[in-house]
Amino acid sequence: MPGLLIVAHTPLASALRAVAAHVFPERLDRVQALDVAPDEPVEQVEARLREGLAGMSGRPVLLLTDVFGATPSNVAQRLTDGVEVRLVTGVNVPMLWRLLSHLDEPLEALVGRAVAGGSQGVMQIASQRPQNQALNSLSHDQSHAHHQQ
Repeated sequence: MPGLLIVAHTPLASALRAVAAHVFPERLDRVQALDVAPDEPVEQVEARLREGLAGMSGRPVLLLTDVFGATPSNVAQRLTDGVEVRLVTGVNVPMLWRLLSHLDEPLEALVGRAVAGGSQGVMQIASQRPQNQALNSLSHDQSHAHHQQ
């Protein structure tokens, strides 16, 4: 039964864990958060992440980070062994909720669910109404000129 360790810029990791509590409070014992402060030395981040991994009770761990190439992701990448600890970057709420829905699956399956949940949760929503409501306040002459452009 894998655990999740969210590593992100302050306060995102803790905020995502709090969001997880809205829907999956019974699974919070398997979700940890590590916020990385902007001025925190990389060595300290790595030490805290090692402690966080050690505190996951020997279970497989899926590390979730916010931005590829940033400190949380770079440090997590160094501690990922590809077998018992895997890494997915670009964490978002749809990804997290999908993972929590399937947290009893093997680690490999969770990696696929994380990527699918993260990407499928991002979409453009079309609007039926014009987005620029300021056009309604134009006088008749200005409105007419606008439509000719």
